[in-house]
Amino acid sequence: MTLVTPVAFFIFNRPQLTQRVFDAIRQAKPARLLVVADGPRRDRSGEAELCAQTRAVIQQVDWPCQVLTNFSDTNLGCKRRVSSGLDWVFDTVEEAIILEDDCLPHPTFFPFCETLLEHYRNDTRVMVISGNNFQFGHQRTSDSYYFSRYNHIWGWATWRRAWRYYDVEMTLWSVIKQGHWLHDLLGEDRAVRYWTDSFEAVANDRLDTWDFQWTFACWIQHGLSILPNINLVSNIGFHPEATHTKDANSRVSNLPSEAIKLPLKHPQFIIRDTFADQSTQRLLFPYLRFVSLKQDVKKALKFLRVEL
Repeated sequence: MTLVTPVAFFIFNRPQLTQRVFDAIRQAKPARLLVVADGPRRDRSGEAELCAQTRAVIQQVDWPCQVLTNFSDTNLGCKRRVSSGLDWVFDTVEEAIILEDDCLPHPTFFPFCETLLEHYRNDTRVMVISGNNFQFGHQRTSDSYYFSRYNHIWGWATWRRAWRYYDVEMTLWSVIKQGHWLHDLLGEDRAVRYWTDSFEAVANDRLDTWDFQWTFACWIQHGLSILPNINLVSNIGFHPEATHTKDANSRVSNLPSEAIKLPLKHPQFIIRDTFADQSTQRLLFPYLRFVSLKQDVKKALKFLRVEL
Protein backbone atom coordinates (compact mmCIF):
# COMPACT_ATOMS: atom_id res chain seq x y z
CA MET A 1 0.00 0.00 0.00
CA THR A 2 1.38 3.39 -1.01
CA LEU A 3 1.63 6.14 1.59
CA VAL A 4 -0.20 9.20 0.27
CA THR A 5 1.25 11.65 2.80
CA PRO A 6 4.60 13.13 1.76
CA VAL A 7 7.62 12.16 3.84
CA ALA A 8 10.37 14.70 4.58
CA PHE A 9 13.74 13.09 5.29
CA PHE A 10 16.60 15.09 6.85
CA ILE A 11 20.10 13.74 6.30
CA PHE A 12 23.70 14.85 6.72
CA ASN A 13 26.83 12.72 7.09
CA ARG A 14 25.81 9.34 8.54
CA PRO A 15 25.27 6.89 5.66
CA GLN A 16 24.77 3.81 7.86
CA LEU A 17 22.04 5.40 9.98
CA THR A 18 20.49 7.00 6.90
CA GLN A 19 20.31 3.57 5.25
CA ARG A 20 18.40 2.07 8.17
CA VAL A 21 15.83 4.86 8.25
CA PHE A 22 15.58 4.87 4.46
CA ASP A 23 14.81 1.15 4.52
CA ALA A 24 11.90 1.88 6.87
CA ILE A 25 10.67 4.61 4.53
CA ARG A 26 11.00 2.22 1.60
CA GLN A 27 8.59 -0.18 3.32
CA ALA A 28 6.00 2.61 3.58
CA LYS A 29 6.46 3.56 -0.11
CA PRO A 30 5.48 7.24 0.09
CA ALA A 31 4.30 8.72 -3.18
CA ARG A 32 6.42 11.83 -2.49
CA LEU A 33 9.78 11.97 -0.72
CA LEU A 34 11.34 15.33 0.10
CA VAL A 35 14.99 15.05 1.10
CA VAL A 36 16.87 17.83 2.90
CA ALA A 37 20.65 17.59 3.32
CA ASP A 38 23.25 19.84 4.92
CA GLY A 39 26.64 20.35 3.33
CA PRO A 40 30.03 19.29 4.71
CA ARG A 41 32.04 21.37 7.14
CA ARG A 42 35.28 22.63 5.63
CA ASP A 43 37.33 21.82 8.72
CA ARG A 44 36.23 18.18 8.92
CA SER A 45 38.44 15.86 6.92
CA GLY A 46 36.49 13.22 5.00
CA GLU A 47 33.08 14.75 5.70
CA ALA A 48 32.47 15.67 2.07
CA GLU A 49 32.76 12.00 1.15
CA LEU A 50 30.44 10.97 3.98
CA CYS A 51 27.86 13.52 2.85
CA ALA A 52 28.10 12.18 -0.71
CA GLN A 53 27.68 8.59 0.50
CA THR A 54 24.67 9.63 2.56
CA ARG A 55 23.00 11.40 -0.35
CA ALA A 56 23.62 8.37 -2.56
CA VAL A 57 21.29 6.32 -0.34
CA ILE A 58 18.35 8.25 -1.79
CA GLN A 59 19.19 6.89 -5.24
CA GLN A 60 17.87 3.51 -4.04
CA VAL A 61 14.25 4.61 -4.44
CA ASP A 62 12.70 1.71 -6.33
CA TRP A 63 8.96 2.34 -6.00
CA PRO A 64 6.69 4.85 -7.76
CA CYS A 65 7.76 8.05 -6.01
CA GLN A 66 8.37 11.70 -6.78
CA VAL A 67 11.71 12.54 -5.16
CA LEU A 68 12.44 16.21 -4.45
CA THR A 69 15.78 17.30 -3.02
CA ASN A 70 17.00 20.37 -1.19
CA PHE A 71 20.75 19.88 -0.82
CA SER A 72 23.04 22.57 0.55
CA ASP A 73 26.55 22.91 -0.91
CA THR A 74 27.78 24.57 2.27
CA ASN A 75 27.27 23.68 5.90
CA LEU A 76 24.40 25.65 7.39
CA GLY A 77 24.39 23.99 10.81
CA CYS A 78 21.53 22.52 12.78
CA LYS A 79 19.59 25.75 13.27
CA ARG A 80 19.64 27.04 9.70
CA ARG A 81 19.55 23.75 7.81
CA VAL A 82 16.60 22.15 9.59
CA SER A 83 14.56 25.35 9.80
CA SER A 84 15.17 26.33 6.17
CA GLY A 85 14.54 22.75 5.11
CA LEU A 86 11.20 22.66 6.88
CA ASP A 87 10.30 26.03 5.35
CA TRP A 88 10.97 24.48 1.93
CA VAL A 89 8.94 21.38 2.78
CA PHE A 90 5.88 23.39 3.75
CA ASP A 91 6.27 25.75 0.82
CA THR A 92 6.00 22.60 -1.30
CA VAL A 93 3.32 20.50 0.45
CA GLU A 94 0.40 21.12 2.80
CA GLU A 95 1.35 18.42 5.31
CA ALA A 96 4.20 15.99 5.87
CA ILE A 97 5.67 13.25 8.02
CA ILE A 98 9.15 14.26 9.15
CA LEU A 99 12.08 11.98 9.96
CA GLU A 100 15.73 12.66 10.68
CA ASP A 101 18.48 10.20 9.88
CA ASP A 102 18.60 8.77 13.42
CA CYS A 103 14.86 8.33 13.96
CA LEU A 104 13.91 4.75 13.13
CA PRO A 105 10.12 4.38 12.86
CA HIS A 106 7.99 1.30 13.41
CA PRO A 107 5.99 0.50 10.24
CA THR A 108 2.75 1.54 11.99
CA PHE A 109 4.17 5.02 12.61
CA PHE A 110 3.27 5.99 9.04
CA PRO A 111 -0.45 5.06 9.09
CA PHE A 112 -0.64 6.56 12.60
CA CYS A 113 0.54 9.92 11.27
CA GLU A 114 -1.44 9.74 8.04
CA THR A 115 -4.69 8.93 9.83
CA LEU A 116 -4.28 11.77 12.33
CA LEU A 117 -3.14 14.32 9.75
CA GLU A 118 -6.46 13.74 8.03
CA HIS A 119 -8.51 13.50 11.23
CA TYR A 120 -7.26 16.83 12.66
CA ARG A 121 -6.48 18.58 9.38
CA ASN A 122 -8.86 21.46 10.08
CA ASP A 123 -8.64 21.45 13.88
CA THR A 124 -6.28 24.31 14.68
CA ARG A 125 -6.05 23.27 18.33
CA VAL A 126 -3.71 20.46 17.26
CA MET A 127 -0.29 21.51 15.91
CA VAL A 128 1.89 18.39 16.12
CA ILE A 129 1.59 14.62 15.76
CA SER A 130 4.55 12.83 17.32
CA GLY A 131 5.63 9.20 17.23
CA ASN A 132 7.31 9.44 20.63
CA ASN A 133 6.12 8.14 23.97
CA PHE A 134 8.31 8.68 27.04
CA GLN A 135 5.87 7.39 29.65
CA PHE A 136 7.92 4.19 30.01
CA GLY A 137 4.98 1.82 29.86
CA HIS A 138 2.49 3.86 31.88
CA GLN A 139 -0.83 4.12 30.00
CA ARG A 140 -3.70 6.05 31.56
CA THR A 141 -6.42 5.26 29.01
CA SER A 142 -7.24 2.64 26.39
CA ASP A 143 -7.11 5.25 23.62
CA SER A 144 -4.45 5.12 20.94
CA TYR A 145 -3.01 8.51 21.86
CA TYR A 146 -3.28 11.48 24.19
CA PHE A 147 -2.84 15.25 24.03
CA SER A 148 0.24 16.97 25.43
CA ARG A 149 2.06 20.28 25.52
CA TYR A 150 5.32 18.54 24.56
CA ASN A 151 6.01 18.46 20.81
CA HIS A 152 8.60 15.67 20.69
CA ILE A 153 10.35 15.65 17.31
CA TRP A 154 11.96 12.21 16.95
CA GLY A 155 9.58 11.33 14.13
CA TRP A 156 6.62 13.68 13.82
CA ALA A 157 4.14 15.25 11.43
CA THR A 158 2.39 18.56 10.99
CA TRP A 159 0.58 20.84 8.57
CA ARG A 160 1.51 24.02 6.75
CA ARG A 161 -1.21 25.74 8.79
CA ALA A 162 0.77 25.04 11.99
CA TRP A 163 4.29 25.57 10.64
CA ARG A 164 3.37 29.11 9.54
CA TYR A 165 3.75 30.17 13.19
CA TYR A 166 7.38 29.08 13.26
CA ASP A 167 10.01 31.81 13.53
CA VAL A 168 13.61 30.67 13.72
CA GLU A 169 14.61 34.03 15.23
CA MET A 170 11.91 33.93 17.93
CA THR A 171 11.20 37.64 17.49
CA LEU A 172 8.09 37.44 19.69
CA TRP A 173 10.16 36.30 22.66
CA SER A 174 11.26 39.88 23.40
CA VAL A 175 7.61 40.94 23.40
CA ILE A 176 6.26 38.21 25.66
CA LYS A 177 9.13 37.18 27.94
CA GLN A 178 8.28 39.59 30.75
CA GLY A 179 4.77 38.21 31.12
CA HIS A 180 3.62 35.32 33.30
CA TRP A 181 2.46 33.00 30.53
CA LEU A 182 5.17 30.42 31.22
CA HIS A 183 4.04 30.24 34.86
CA ASP A 184 0.48 29.68 33.68
CA LEU A 185 1.64 27.00 31.25
CA LEU A 186 4.20 25.09 33.30
CA GLY A 187 3.10 25.71 36.88
CA GLU A 188 6.56 25.16 38.36
CA ASP A 189 9.17 27.82 39.10
CA ARG A 190 12.18 25.71 38.15
CA ALA A 191 10.60 24.75 34.85
CA VAL A 192 9.84 28.39 34.15
CA ARG A 193 13.44 29.38 34.91
CA TYR A 194 14.81 26.66 32.68
CA TRP A 195 12.61 27.40 29.67
CA THR A 196 13.10 31.14 30.11
CA ASP A 197 16.87 30.66 30.00
CA SER A 198 16.54 28.27 27.06
CA PHE A 199 14.41 30.63 24.99
CA GLU A 200 16.69 33.53 25.89
CA ALA A 201 19.75 31.58 24.73
CA VAL A 202 18.12 30.68 21.41
CA ALA A 203 16.75 34.17 20.79
CA ASN A 204 20.23 35.61 21.36
CA ASP A 205 21.86 33.05 19.05
CA ARG A 206 23.85 31.35 21.79
CA LEU A 207 22.52 27.92 20.90
CA ASP A 208 22.65 26.35 17.42
CA THR A 209 19.32 24.56 17.29
CA TRP A 210 15.92 24.83 15.66
CA ASP A 211 13.60 22.87 17.96
CA PHE A 212 13.25 25.23 20.93
CA GLN A 213 11.79 27.72 18.46
CA TRP A 214 9.19 25.14 17.43
CA THR A 215 8.25 24.49 21.05
CA PHE A 216 7.94 28.25 21.57
CA ALA A 217 5.74 28.60 18.47
CA CYS A 218 3.42 25.84 19.66
CA TRP A 219 3.23 27.15 23.21
CA ILE A 220 2.41 30.76 22.37
CA GLN A 221 -0.41 29.46 20.14
CA HIS A 222 -1.57 27.20 22.98
CA GLY A 223 -1.23 24.34 20.52
CA LEU A 224 -1.65 20.69 21.46
CA SER A 225 0.56 17.81 20.45
CA ILE A 226 -0.65 14.26 19.88
CA LEU A 227 1.51 11.57 21.47
CA PRO A 228 0.90 7.83 20.99
CA ASN A 229 0.22 5.66 24.02
CA ILE A 230 3.12 3.44 22.96
CA ASN A 231 6.46 4.44 21.48
CA LEU A 232 6.57 4.34 17.66
CA VAL A 233 10.06 5.70 16.92
CA SER A 234 13.47 4.70 18.26
CA ASN A 235 16.36 7.16 18.28
CA ILE A 236 19.35 5.13 17.07
CA GLY A 237 21.78 8.03 16.86
CA PHE A 238 23.17 8.28 20.38
CA HIS A 239 26.95 8.48 20.00
CA PRO A 240 29.76 10.61 21.48
CA GLU A 241 30.23 12.30 18.07
CA ALA A 242 26.55 13.17 17.68
CA THR A 243 25.54 16.83 17.75
CA HIS A 244 23.21 16.54 20.73
CA THR A 245 22.43 12.91 21.57
CA LYS A 246 25.86 11.93 22.87
CA ASP A 247 25.13 9.68 25.86
CA ALA A 248 24.68 6.12 24.62
CA ASN A 249 23.60 5.14 28.14
CA SER A 250 20.69 7.57 28.16
CA ARG A 251 17.37 6.00 29.12
CA VAL A 252 15.89 7.20 25.84
CA SER A 253 18.69 5.87 23.63
CA ASN A 254 17.37 3.12 21.33
CA LEU A 255 14.06 3.13 23.19
CA PRO A 256 12.14 0.18 21.69
CA SER A 257 9.25 0.88 19.35
CA GLU A 258 6.07 -1.15 19.12
CA ALA A 259 3.17 -1.69 16.72
CA ILE A 260 0.14 0.45 17.39
CA LYS A 261 -3.22 -1.21 16.89
CA LEU A 262 -5.13 -0.11 13.82
CA PRO A 263 -7.66 1.33 13.32
CA LEU A 264 -6.87 3.94 15.92
CA LYS A 265 -9.10 4.52 18.91
CA HIS A 266 -9.63 8.27 19.21
CA PRO A 267 -10.12 10.00 22.57
CA GLN A 268 -13.61 11.34 23.22
CA PHE A 269 -12.26 14.65 24.50
CA ILE A 270 -9.54 17.01 23.26
CA ILE A 271 -8.07 17.74 26.67
CA ARG A 272 -4.38 17.80 27.57
CA ASP A 273 -3.26 14.95 29.82
CA THR A 274 -1.75 16.94 32.68
CA PHE A 275 -0.66 13.85 34.59
CA ALA A 276 1.28 12.53 31.59
CA ASP A 277 2.90 15.93 31.12
CA GLN A 278 3.87 16.08 34.77
CA SER A 279 5.44 12.66 34.39
CA THR A 280 7.38 13.86 31.34
CA GLN A 281 8.52 16.95 33.21
CA ARG A 282 9.66 14.85 36.17
CA LEU A 283 11.18 11.84 34.41
CA LEU A 284 12.43 13.17 31.09
CA PHE A 285 13.66 16.53 32.33
CA PRO A 286 15.54 15.69 35.55
CA TYR A 287 17.56 18.89 35.20
CA LEU A 288 14.57 20.65 36.77
CA ARG A 289 15.62 19.19 40.11
CA PHE A 290 18.80 21.22 40.26
CA VAL A 291 18.56 24.20 37.92
CA SER A 292 18.85 27.45 39.86
CA LEU A 293 18.90 31.09 38.87
CA LYS A 294 22.64 31.34 39.55
CA GLN A 295 23.55 28.25 37.55
CA ASP A 296 25.24 28.71 34.21
CA VAL A 297 22.50 28.23 31.60
CA LYS A 298 24.96 26.49 29.30
CA LYS A 299 25.31 23.65 31.79
CA ALA A 300 21.57 23.17 31.98
CA LEU A 301 21.22 23.35 28.21
CA LYS A 302 24.04 20.87 27.74
CA PHE A 303 22.34 18.46 30.13
CA LEU A 304 19.06 18.65 28.25
CA ARG A 305 20.64 18.23 24.85
CA VAL A 306 22.54 15.12 26.01
CA GLU A 307 19.42 13.57 27.50
CA LEU A 308 17.24 14.36 24.51
